[in-house]
Amino acid sequence: MRRRSASLLGLAGLLVLPLTSVPTAYAQPPAQARVQEAAAAADALVSAGKPATASSVEAAGYEPGRAVDGSATTRWASLEGVDPQWVRVDLGATHTVSRVKLTWEAAYGKAYRIQTSADGSTWTDVYSTTTGDGGVDDLTLSGTGRYLRMYGTTRGTPYGYSLWEFEVYGTPSGGGGGGTAVPFGSHLRPYTAGTLKPSGAQATLDQKVVEYYNKWKAAFVRQNCGNGWYQIISPDADHPYVAEAQGYGMVVAATMAGADPDAKKIFDGLVKWKIDHPSSINPNLLAAEQDTACKSVNGGDGATDGDMDVAYGLLLADKQWGSAGTYNYKDLALKHIAAIKKDELNPTTKLLKLGDWSSSGDQYYYISRTSDWMVDHFRAFRTASGDTTWDAVRTAHQTQISRLQSTYASGTGLLPDFVVDTNTTPKPAPGQVLEDPNDGAYWWNACRTPWRIADDAVTSGDATSLAAARKLNTWIKTKTGGDPNKIAIGYKLNGTQISAGSEAAFFAPFAVAAMTDPGSQAWLDALWNKMLATPVDTSSYFSASIQLQVMITASGNHWVP
Repeated sequence: MRRRSASLLGLAGLLVLPLTSVPTAYAQPPAQARVQEAAAAADALVSAGKPATASSVEAAGYEPGRAVDGSATTRWASLEGVDPQWVRVDLGATHTVSRVKLTWEAAYGKAYRIQTSADGSTWTDVYSTTTGDGGVDDLTLSGTGRYLRMYGTTRGTPYGYSLWEFEVYGTPSGGGGGGTAVPFGSHLRPYTAGTLKPSGAQATLDQKVVEYYNKWKAAFVRQNCGNGWYQIISPDADHPYVAEAQGYGMVVAATMAGADPDAKKIFDGLVKWKIDHPSSINPNLLAAEQDTACKSVNGGDGATDGDMDVAYGLLLADKQWGSAGTYNYKDLALKHIAAIKKDELNPTTKLLKLGDWSSSGDQYYYISRTSDWMVDHFRAFRTASGDTTWDAVRTAHQTQISRLQSTYASGTGLLPDFVVDTNTTPKPAPGQVLEDPNDGAYWWNACRTPWRIADDAVTSGDATSLAAARKLNTWIKTKTGGDPNKIAIGYKLNGTQISAGSEAAFFAPFAVAAMTDPGSQAWLDALWNKMLATPVDTSSYFSASIQLQVMITASGNHWVP
């Protein structure tokens, strides 16, 4: 986006397999019941140790993985006093399910459903009851899907829902992984060798991300304008809807598919918003700002930061759900990528411009925003389009990252918000060139660069990205003495603090940089715990969205399409 508000400163196209609900065994003819029970008895336990997620967790030690760990002494427990709640297991491939056994703790479900899904988004009931009484519910049923969940709608006690064990029995039925190719928590795209993750069980890390995501979603995902649109609201920006926020939303929704049953619906609503709010300069890009009436304002042109994430999100969606449904994600992505190349990339320097509104001869044409330099996005654009220009673009940006660090921030590795004179000798902005007197400092744009640089480092293992991320990590760990609470709000490039306080937009990105250094486990854990202790700031989509995406990467769930 072109200007940040001063307030900052203070599953389409995939066939869902039919699932048939079967009455409880006592309602069946005796012979049929015996046959089905025999078949169920012969089926294997297929849920043990599989990835599990839940709508909430009461406290540490009650994560959803505890319900599928085969132990009768550990359990999942939801938040108390809240309906509905769910716990879900990913069987890893499509299964025909014949039996589900629920071993309830004292906090049981009076009314609940057992549901199956091919894609983690569209669910079908295969069992339901409103007369649950706790204890052990050993259910004979029939269904097909990769995902299975208990969806509780009425608690049997004032507390929550709690299961000692959630057992699913069935047989693989082929068909691969259903409709979501890389469901959240599947970890199908491992990071480069040697990458750190926060200490603790993987299921616990994943669940913490899901919990934060659910709060982020409640705070910022909206349907304020009708017309089938979804929007990410931006209370801390100049306008209620900005392209940067929509881009974040698209990347997050596609990544959280499998954990959020509404992920595809939200994503498609954001796609419709993108299509219906085209840039006035290039209609294949997204207009940067919309008002409370959901109309594009301030010229209706595009902003590079938002467009980069929109294109990337569309590529994620194509890999997740395919492109044969309501929206052809791949086609939209390729058009968006081509439009970025045409109108948001300087053809001479191969560095990104600020937006499609800047043209040759204007004062902004040779200015670039470092937080737009998303190296993993360039890799994805190259893979999807086959256009070797994106190799040159990636190299140009990585060269400038290294050069700026060595020339202007040799002791810190910090990058400035804006770089000027990109056609001659690129250098930090000498003062306010677009947004703020600190445009040449590590401020409200560049605060994202440790995350953006390190995202590429952990996924590609690229030596240039690794070196840049480690330089940032070494400096901030030393500067703060290993205490994340001492990470300030902004720095001059020499490391001089600009403002006191603590803000997720500034401390969270350093967690991804920490992942690149094998000697920073304690530091990474401290940063992770700092994030867990920081509630979603409902007044700042910016900080909350950055922390959420950092947590996605830190937990091992970021992947490049």
